[in-house]
Amino acid sequence: MAGSLVNVSNTTLGSARSAGDARDERLARVEIALLSIIFIAAGILNVGLLLVLWKRRQRLSRMRVFVFHLCVADLVVTLFQICPQLMWDITDRFVGPDVLCRVVKYLQVVGMFASSYMVVAMTIDRQQAVCRPMVAFQRRRARWNGPLCAAWCVSFLGSLPQIFIFSRVEVSPGVYDCWAQFIKPWGPRAYVTWTTLVIFVVPVVVVIVCQVRICRTVRTNFHVKMRRSEEAAGQPPSSWASSVAGVSKARVKTVKMTVVIVLAYVVCWTPFFTVQMWSVWDTEAPTQTATFTILMLLASLNSCANPCIYLLFSGRLTQLLVALMCARQLDRRSVQEEATTVSSIYISPKSLSDCSEGLL
Repeated sequence: MAGSLVNVSNTTLGSARSAGDARDERLARVEIALLSIIFIAAGILNVGLLLVLWKRRQRLSRMRVFVFHLCVADLVVTLFQICPQLMWDITDRFVGPDVLCRVVKYLQVVGMFASSYMVVAMTIDRQQAVCRPMVAFQRRRARWNGPLCAAWCVSFLGSLPQIFIFSRVEVSPGVYDCWAQFIKPWGPRAYVTWTTLVIFVVPVVVVIVCQVRICRTVRTNFHVKMRRSEEAAGQPPSSWASSVAGVSKARVKTVKMTVVIVLAYVVCWTPFFTVQMWSVWDTEAPTQTATFTILMLLASLNSCANPCIYLLFSGRLTQLLVALMCARQLDRRSVQEEATTVSSIYISPKSLSDCSEGLL
């Protein structure tokens, strides 16, 4: 069989169409508007959270280290997947040399791999913290660990085929685009099925297995503690038991945050990969519809959701609002007392930290 040029959309967040098809301009405008909003929101949220974590890098816990790398992965998606696709939609065709085409396609999939396997690394770490707490305690100060290194290695190595699959080709006389060349019909199907398995299905299965083990361990520990508390009824808890309970609460909180991050990942990426599989396995799939486009754009929302989830669980959003309220109140009070004292205008950093001290 002869090779055929195919614009596989699982790496571009765009609708697949043949070289001779004219795009729907109304649908393109909707996609440009949505991608612009997502790009701005994801960029602000991830850069802001990265700056906060970087300023406190000397006091980062293991969980915050994972959140830091998850933010970096989301920023890679924002800069090298959402932004190029936005520019691509504006210009309709890829504008740039062959080297840029291959680099963009490579970095797009690096972001997808990193987002998926960083969630896997975070879940594996939470499983070790709950199921093997002594091992996790001994490694608590590690800035780099096995799951993190493995996640980035898989991302960089697993994306290498993109460099050889995609290239700048002439799709019609005088018209060039960044497309892939496959043998139809099994070429696009094999490509999309393989990327769906390694980027989505395998990580989800690993995460589910880890979460099941975490739930079993938590349930077992709960029953053991209940039985011991019943046996020692009437005796006040020791300081050691109180400290263990406190650590357990903190650990449970990070596990809950990990579960929410996993759920957000599944909700955002499931429609995307479902649409991709449908588009290559069903020749009659309505790929040029608004429904297909919106479902594929949902994947980009994951880069906005992760920083919001961490900020909500850490209480940072609430604390920032409290700090703002305190600053306004102090500033208003200082203006009222300006006639009597000049020093009242000054807002000390300590007063703000007392209002905004959070978990970050």
